[in-house]
Amino acid sequence: MQLQASRSMRASRVQAPHASRIHLRPVVRAAPVANAAAVEAKVDWAGLAKELDSKSPLEIMDKALEHFGEDIAIAFSGAEDVALIEYAHLTGRKYRVFSLDTGRLNPETYQLFEAVEKHYGIRIEYTFPDAQECMELVRAKGMFSFYEDGHQECCRVRKVRPLRRQLGTLKAWITGQRKDQSPGTRMAVPVVEVDPVFEGVTGGPGSLIKYNPLSNVSSAEVWNFLRVMGVPTNKLHECGYVSIGCEPCTRPVLPNQHEREGRWWWEDATAKECGLHSGNVKKADGSTEQKKAERDLWINGSAVQGIDKAAAEKLAGGDRERDTLLVLYAPWCQFCQALEPNFEALAKDLAGSHVTVAKFNADGDAKDWAKANLGLTTFPSIVMLPKAESGFVKYPSERRDPESLGMWVKTLAGTA
Repeated sequence: MQLQASRSMRASRVQAPHASRIHLRPVVRAAPVANAAAVEAKVDWAGLAKELDSKSPLEIMDKALEHFGEDIAIAFSGAEDVALIEYAHLTGRKYRVFSLDTGRLNPETYQLFEAVEKHYGIRIEYTFPDAQECMELVRAKGMFSFYEDGHQECCRVRKVRPLRRQLGTLKAWITGQRKDQSPGTRMAVPVVEVDPVFEGVTGGPGSLIKYNPLSNVSSAEVWNFLRVMGVPTNKLHECGYVSIGCEPCTRPVLPNQHEREGRWWWEDATAKECGLHSGNVKKADGSTEQKKAERDLWINGSAVQGIDKAAAEKLAGGDRERDTLLVLYAPWCQFCQALEPNFEALAKDLAGSHVTVAKFNADGDAKDWAKANLGLTTFPSIVMLPKAESGFVKYPSERRDPESLGMWVKTLAGTA
């Protein structure tokens, strides 16, 4: 890679993510290939992802720009993903940057856009939502309808469709996604992949490649890099904002809150649980039947102990020899399914302690009993049943990662 001469001295001393693996040396560029499309089609992207997984963000960026040239662009949101632009600049290669201007961004974000353009001497390719669609949405539902019926419709008009149009002009794009941004939902973030959602300029599935150079680095590592390199950043970060989006949908977070808790906070509860009647499927004749699940949860050697209704009744009645952490679940519920790996990890962490981690299928005939005796309101519901006592304590949060659940268990029962 051919580094910018004016930045090479600074780059050589930066404590960047995976700094020990960054080799700031010129590389020999391959000669242009006559039939680039044919070569692209033969790339084993899953294999390349494994090969690049141990590489630094700078090396991944260099490979992306080398491969796609002007057919790839960096998606810049106006937050800490400005690190992507710094990495692209350090490669010495030409690069493109685009941003989605939803029309609802913070003033500080627009100010950062201008600062970035001046700092790097570039022009950001701004993409805007369709004016007619925005007008129709606002006229029909008002300026803040997302507080009442969720952010999906507004995001679809102001973000997803403009993004789809922009990506339809490219062969590849580069994002700032990291595995640590949303544990449980973003853990599968390969450094490069065939985009599973969007299509590129040639159209059709598999026509767009997605690079995630920051996948394996933490927020702390990214910020260390930004500070040392003197990169322009969003002033909102100085006010407690970590994840930054549109102004109405972004707020600062408290110390030790996860960064994604500053986005769409008002719908956290409904977005992470199933209503008790969500499993009722309406049939053609107007009657309903219970939704069927393809399989049960926490099976095949799981560390989570399954209990039947008789055992649940004993626990609810106070017949308890051990502290018991119990999840009330329905196999068909997508949020119970999403909880499965986290609850399994917690059960393994607590193996050998005085706390039993258990599951009870509270759907169907058991639903009314569980509502009356174990506080079931939505799926999943998690309760602690203290040893030799009656009653229960219900887990109050929508954060269901092993760390948060484990901390709650330790607060109530200890783990010795």
